[in-house]
Amino acid sequence: MDRFDEDREEVIRRARDAGVTPMVTIGAGGPMECNHKAIELAESHDDVFATVGVHPHDAAWVNDDVLTEIDRLTEHPKVVGIGETGLDFYYDNSSRASQENAFRRFVQLARGRRLPVVVHLRDAYDLAAQVLREENAATVGGVIHCFSGDRAAARTFLDLGFHLSFSGIVTFKNADELREAAKMTPADRLLVETDAPFLAPVPLRGKRNEPAFVLHTAALVAELRGTGLDEIADLTSANARALFGLPG
Repeated sequence: MDRFDEDREEVIRRARDAGVTPMVTIGAGGPMECNHKAIELAESHDDVFATVGVHPHDAAWVNDDVLTEIDRLTEHPKVVGIGETGLDFYYDNSSRASQENAFRRFVQLARGRRLPVVVHLRDAYDLAAQVLREENAATVGGVIHCFSGDRAAARTFLDLGFHLSFSGIVTFKNADELREAAKMTPADRLLVETDAPFLAPVPLRGKRNEPAFVLHTAALVAELRGTGLDEIADLTSANARALFGLPG
């Protein structure tokens, strides 16, 4: 994203210094060019990998040509997943019908390529669960990125075979229900993330987020689950490696 144009390499260095490696950068951040930029970044760093897709905000312009190009990009050895895809009925930047259609087609593409799905959800949990179930997404699995639901929503997506990834939101004052979900997520389905440049965790809330800051999120999750930061770091890193096929 352009918010890292002035110090991208420094951000990556700070992440490594914090022990955050390997990293997955998300290609679905706007125009199709974002996917190419994500792959280029992954090509230039041994420990950076990419996902490719079209964010639900932009689902209106998903067509056969776009899907063909995304499918072609999945052949790159540094591409480890499809997404973000999903449903965002809070902003409704694209019509709900176009979002659902794109979501289904990306899940189908992921199944065909045997790649996990990175799912963005907002105010659309019931339909998202229906799509994942009907499209047999469990055959490849994936992650509900930046999960922000309660225990019931967590159980729904866990039962569908998905991982739950907790961002800086879990550190926010009003996130009690989300913290309960973080407590009950099975150890082998737990992930943490930054959603950089958004959602910086407490005590850095309001700043531009970056990968190194995930330590604050991990520390809070460790506290919730009654374990240490090192244990949570090892656990979530192992889960991410297994899900995305990252090197050990």
